[in-house]
Amino acid sequence: MGSALENYVNQVRTLSASGSFRELAEELPESLSLLARNWSILDNVLETLDMQQHSLGVLYVLLAKLHSASTANPEPVQLIQLMRDFVQRNTVEQLRFAVCAFYETCHLFTEFVVQKNLSILGIRILSRAIDQIRQLDTQLTPIHADLCLLSLKAKNFSVVLPYLDADITDISTVAAECKTQQQQQSQHTDANNDAKYFLLYYYYGGMIYTAVKNYERALYFFEVCVTTPAMAMSHIMLEAYKKFLMVSLIVEGKIAYIPKNSQVIGRFMKPMANHYHDLVNVYANSSSEELRIIILKYSEAFTRDNNMGLAKQVATSLYKRNIQRLTKTFLTLSLSDVASRVQLSSAVEAERYILNMIKSGEIYASINQKDGMVLFKDDPEKYNSPDMFLNVQNNITHVLDQVRQINKMEEEIILNPMYVKKALGSQDDDLTSQHPKTFSGDPTD
Repeated sequence: MGSALENYVNQVRTLSASGSFRELAEELPESLSLLARNWSILDNVLETLDMQQHSLGVLYVLLAKLHSASTANPEPVQLIQLMRDFVQRNTVEQLRFAVCAFYETCHLFTEFVVQKNLSILGIRILSRAIDQIRQLDTQLTPIHADLCLLSLKAKNFSVVLPYLDADITDISTVAAECKTQQQQQSQHTDANNDAKYFLLYYYYGGMIYTAVKNYERALYFFEVCVTTPAMAMSHIMLEAYKKFLMVSLIVEGKIAYIPKNSQVIGRFMKPMANHYHDLVNVYANSSSEELRIIILKYSEAFTRDNNMGLAKQVATSLYKRNIQRLTKTFLTLSLSDVASRVQLSSAVEAERYILNMIKSGEIYASINQKDGMVLFKDDPEKYNSPDMFLNVQNNITHVLDQVRQINKMEEEIILNPMYVKKALGSQDDDLTSQHPKTFSGDPTD
């Protein structure tokens, strides 16, 4: 081991032994280029450090390995195992002094396993990393976006869904957590791109919910992404807007409500999503045949945007919506009449749609197989069963929890010194504007 690396090891050991983790976190970024140049003997450095006692030192060695991965071409399984061991054995108290470096390590690790088509192996590792570094179960970190990306690549959603289901009440901003690490921040600019990872979390989250057909939740995630306050449009927001339009049709049959203060949508997104707005306009006509034609017309654009599957789901939703309209008009219909009225190809296909809708609770009906007739029924729920009572009670409890959380957040905002200063400044401006003015001429001029 070279003398420079020996100095690195001695520095990590000495400052760790004395508990000077803040000082160590401020000095270690200077050694990153040294470690990256000596990637071939970094395993020797790791043999001299303990992951629990010297977590900060091991973190930067791991970061250097990942920085050099594109040129060094390390053995994937070994590097993945090293990352797994680190998140299982490190000391979180030390990592909090180098949050920027930890986030960047996770970002680089995500890129590495995606490139190696080993995303499935990184899911549990990043899940553990999130649990370690977040301070609340409802806190959003930049690593959440990485976990979502790996889950999408691996098409495995069992681990990530509990994180997505949790309502976010706090956001971990790297700039705030690393405010005492100015030198580190200047070297790890990507780790500080909070807006990027915030948008990616809601964009990837919307895609995951779409994949599992939880369209209501997907719509919410895409809405958050496209309505995030911004002075300019992000490509992430544009892609989310396209999916937002299509999921809106599936959920509501029209474009979901968007706050009027979302100026970026009107100025930038709409002109760049003309194909999708044409789809919305045709959908409003309730003609499945016209919708099929417009999807075929723009199939190349939808395929290029990876939205062709979603476009087919939009077409399916129109068939279902038209069948639901029939239940409000007719008591009975033949399967062939249903197929004709909603523009399905055959009575067999109409039967398949109706059976699926009965199974999912979208309509209440029965089919007489003997004469091919459909009998539409009213909702059988009387809202007087123990299960329904428990469901209502759970919903009330959830709403009360949300109210308490909102009140808590409101109190924190009101007591925030920056908010108080701004509020008092606004009041002073209002008082000044109410002072009587002296006019030297005709007041009607």
